[in-house]
Amino acid sequence: MIKVGIVGGTGYTGVELLRLLAQHPQVDLLAITSRKEDGMAVAEMFPSLRGHVSIAFSEPAKAPLTDCDVVFFATPHGVAMAQAPELLAAGVRLIDLAADFRLRDTAEFERWYKMPHSCPDILAEAVYGLPEVNRAAIRSARVVGMPGCYPTSVQLGLMPVLEPSTAHADPLVDPLSIIADCKSGVSGGGRKAEVHTLLAEASDNFKAYGVSGHRHWPEIRQGLCAIAGRPVNLVFTPHLVPMIRGIHSTIYARLTPAGLATDLQALYEARFASERFVDVMPAGSTPDTRSVRASNMARIAVHRPPDSDLLMVLVVEDNLVKGASGQAVQAMNLMFGLPEEMGLTQIPILP
Repeated sequence: MIKVGIVGGTGYTGVELLRLLAQHPQVDLLAITSRKEDGMAVAEMFPSLRGHVSIAFSEPAKAPLTDCDVVFFATPHGVAMAQAPELLAAGVRLIDLAADFRLRDTAEFERWYKMPHSCPDILAEAVYGLPEVNRAAIRSARVVGMPGCYPTSVQLGLMPVLEPSTAHADPLVDPLSIIADCKSGVSGGGRKAEVHTLLAEASDNFKAYGVSGHRHWPEIRQGLCAIAGRPVNLVFTPHLVPMIRGIHSTIYARLTPAGLATDLQALYEARFASERFVDVMPAGSTPDTRSVRASNMARIAVHRPPDSDLLMVLVVEDNLVKGASGQAVQAMNLMFGLPEEMGLTQIPILP
């Protein structure tokens, strides 16, 4: 059994981790921390977990985190890097769902997150936790920085046309012409009380945000450059939609002559044929967010508008599962030599 701790278990990603780990056949949940809720039974805060999670929240100082095999951080940015040295020294492996170990450049991190990076040495060894790209490196990692929800959808959506391949030596799309038009449910903003997520503000409303610059933009660009092995740039515009959970990303890229001559549907189907959590839909499909709700699945549809040299890719995922906690469990399975899908085979819920 894998002895697991969670730091910061009172937010949406924390309770989603609890839901998934409580059903995992190889997990022994030792600790979940919260200073404010110290001593409160987890099931008292989250009645959906009654009968499944029996432990109580505890202060980080009292929690047996150093006894764990792996600790998940479902915390604000900055927390994981502050606790990482002590836990690593005790032989604990770390999976961070915040941004502490996502961006490789500390100056870029400090620019977007407005705080110094306290352990660049640990950042240097951390692995970016997108399994479809870094599966082998995740298996041996001590520290995994999980992707953000938007970056997961955009990178999966563009991977087949950006990856170098002997089958198509020339680029398939112009790597400097990419537009990612992305929408998220309000749970993507977290559980904290903020005006823009109030019912009267978010319901019956639809708006863009972060237009002048969003923290996920440098992460998406970094990931796409790594996939392509060349400079990539994009326009990224996130939007808030009046639903609780879900990501819908519509991605546009200009096809090169090589791309125009490629069967893009076949390319995507071949690239993801062995990926358990990426579903390439039949030609002409338009996947919707409810088709992935509460599951670790991302669904992708490939389109080329009539009389156009544009590629249009539609990607849907649950921002709390494949976009966060489910993907973190997927990474944990890889790190401990378990089947990648263990504990993650839940069917999406409808309606």
